[in-house]
Amino acid sequence: MSAVLDEALLDDTGRLLDADRAGVLRSAATAGAQARATFAAAQEAGVPSLEGLRPRALVLLARPGAETAAARLVAALLLPTCPCPVVVAETAPPWLGPLDVVVVSHRGSDRDPAEAVVAEAVDRAVRRGAHVVLTGPPDGPAPAAAAGRSMQVVPRVAVLGGLSAPTDLAAAFVTARALGLLDVDGEALADRLDDEAEASGPRHEAFVAPAKALALRLAEHTPLLWGTDPVAAALAGYGATALAAHAGVVAHGGALTGAVGIPALAARLDAGARADSIFADPFDDPAPEGPPPRLVVVTVAEDLPTRRLADDATRRYPTADVLELDDPGLAGPGPGKVAVRAAVLALRLDLAALYLGLATGTVGADPDAARPGVGA
Repeated sequence: MSAVLDEALLDDTGRLLDADRAGVLRSAATAGAQARATFAAAQEAGVPSLEGLRPRALVLLARPGAETAAARLVAALLLPTCPCPVVVAETAPPWLGPLDVVVVSHRGSDRDPAEAVVAEAVDRAVRRGAHVVLTGPPDGPAPAAAAGRSMQVVPRVAVLGGLSAPTDLAAAFVTARALGLLDVDGEALADRLDDEAEASGPRHEAFVAPAKALALRLAEHTPLLWGTDPVAAALAGYGATALAAHAGVVAHGGALTGAVGIPALAARLDAGARADSIFADPFDDPAPEGPPPRLVVVTVAEDLPTRRLADDATRRYPTADVLELDDPGLAGPGPGKVAVRAAVLALRLDLAALYLGLATGTVGADPDAARPGVGA
């Protein structure tokens, strides 16, 4: 049985904040502060010393869940221009060596089995002589395994589990900048994340807060997050992970062009489009059981082919939503701007998932149940 949506909760600031006893909205709102602090911490850890290095491979090691989804987003941003392979993994590849750079995210918990896997990967990386950038608390299995042989980026902003993507993205971005692979302005990133957190804050009504509006559109539906470009497809996968983690919603994230590979979901979407028609007969064409699909066309790139693909999708499915960032200051094809747009939209997806979880009572009710994350 699905949770009942309390739509009025999202427009009642007092009730919304009372429902969020775990403080998930407050934690998510630190995204800009996370990015700003991580860029500063990376400078102190010596990450810029990687400048001039031409790595054989860049390995992004991450725990399962939001961390891996964020790593895949970074890989999608780097792949078009990166002169070396970018590998996303949960364990250390056996071929690691002194010519490789490894970026690792960890949470510092002695009780989490996933941390033991991360620590084993760090141990292999440092023993093989790889350059390791380790992001997370100063103590725990992974720092112990590194034994001082890594550049340790210690976050300064405490966040709840599953909401540290800005920290992980910032650590990867500053490493990529040092290697000459991607130039992201850390202050611009932090400022835009602050702007998004404010625009979608709990005190704004749903019709003006982008994340709240998205949450209501996804409510009582099966979200299909389909990206128009490789970065958008990775972002869609991140959104599906966020919805599962924060709202208990099963969603599909992938590429819009990959819909042919999932014919059953595509057929459900086509059936939904026919049911929405003014000519539909509910007796001749009964709707299938279960939550109807809701297509969200995710777009990050701003080139003409991408725009045409998004327009074609919305013409075919008139009820589809388009998730994009309308920010003239970030307009244009530059890789750094694309990275900032993707990070801001990732925050919007996190906030939408949190609002949906709060409105259905699946998140925020028990502060003791909140899993501590970075800096906790």
